[in-house]
Amino acid sequence: MKPTPTHDSSPVAATPDGGRRRLLAAGAATGLMSLVDPLVRAGAWAAGSDAPEKAEVKIGFIPLTDCASVVMASTLGLDKKYGVKITPVKEASWPGVRDKLVNGELDLAHVLYGLIYGVQLGIGGPRKDMAVLMNLNNNGQAITISNKLRDKGARDGASLAKLMKSEKAEYTFAQTFPTGTHAMWIYYWLATYGINPMRDAKVITVPPPQMVANMRVGNMDGFCVGEPWNARAIIDKIGFTATTTQGIWTDHPEKVLGTTAEFVQCYPNTARAVTAAVLEAGKFIDASASNRRKTAETIAAKSYVNTDMDVILDRMLGRYSDGLGKTWDDPDAMKFFNDGAANFPYLSDGMWFLTQHKRWGLLKSHPDYLATARQVNRIDVYKQAASAAGVSLPKSEMRSSKLVDGIVWDGKNPAAYADGFKINAA
Repeated sequence: MKPTPTHDSSPVAATPDGGRRRLLAAGAATGLMSLVDPLVRAGAWAAGSDAPEKAEVKIGFIPLTDCASVVMASTLGLDKKYGVKITPVKEASWPGVRDKLVNGELDLAHVLYGLIYGVQLGIGGPRKDMAVLMNLNNNGQAITISNKLRDKGARDGASLAKLMKSEKAEYTFAQTFPTGTHAMWIYYWLATYGINPMRDAKVITVPPPQMVANMRVGNMDGFCVGEPWNARAIIDKIGFTATTTQGIWTDHPEKVLGTTAEFVQCYPNTARAVTAAVLEAGKFIDASASNRRKTAETIAAKSYVNTDMDVILDRMLGRYSDGLGKTWDDPDAMKFFNDGAANFPYLSDGMWFLTQHKRWGLLKSHPDYLATARQVNRIDVYKQAASAAGVSLPKSEMRSSKLVDGIVWDGKNPAAYADGFKINAA
């Protein structure tokens, strides 16, 4: 028989241990509630009927730097603190991750934000109700342009647009999944400089680990992907970084801990425990440069990202070089925790991907933006996990940001926002 989901957003109220309830009540009465170690609450869950329903979960990941918090939750043993064993499972492509999530071969995944929303609405594969449990990271992707175009004068978005218009040639750009984050970043960036990605260019889909090899043999002129593959293109002398994605949207949402709605319904305690463990891993990574080094060393292994540690580490630390002679320390490099701000599943973040899906013709009509985000982004599970891991919560479930084109996104009028772009698929 499937476990009955708990609908109480309070982990304390959900704990059946009467002694524990009395302790918390006494603490509240004496003003000592803030002294209760949230990890003790996690231990109470593990010991009582709120213990994870599954002893082990398989979490799929693609070999990218931003799989780090999933890997570190496992290798540091943080999963065990919450009564569950995380087994990271390396996958070759995002469609593979999608299919294995949908059919239950994977329990959860390090996955593209827009992929989860695409499946939810049936535009990124067969439709299935999905769930975003937390954001895994902000920032840290990039757009790489080939050295062939560099030699023709392309250096950034403006010079690339000038070159494309003067040559009137069809250039090819790669992203990693049609509804995913990388597709949305490169489309948005090209459109900012007057290039319509649906009309003025050819767009193809390539798995992240295959980007560099495909550019080397001339299959594309540019791509958007997560690290370390942009840094690898520079080291291999086949391309340069035209922009980082934090240059498009500072502190943008990126990968998420995703699963199916069915999994959360059947295994609510497991979902909460895994989220808490991954939250702690993100906190560990962001705590110090030495922790980031340890993380880079860990995920560089063949079983994870399978590349040189230094290729991963520099951009994890914010040490950037663009392959054109410019170097800088980026304060907005990849963030795995940022006091929880990098992890909260803001409703406005999910809604933004829907606006871009509509903008580029992936959605033919406006969805119910807010209702969809409330259904997919499981803020209830996140709050319980954050309580267990001692992570603070933001004041609002929405946030506001100004993107590279100067347009502000705040989630207040998503239909008008989606329809307001001069360059779109219409």
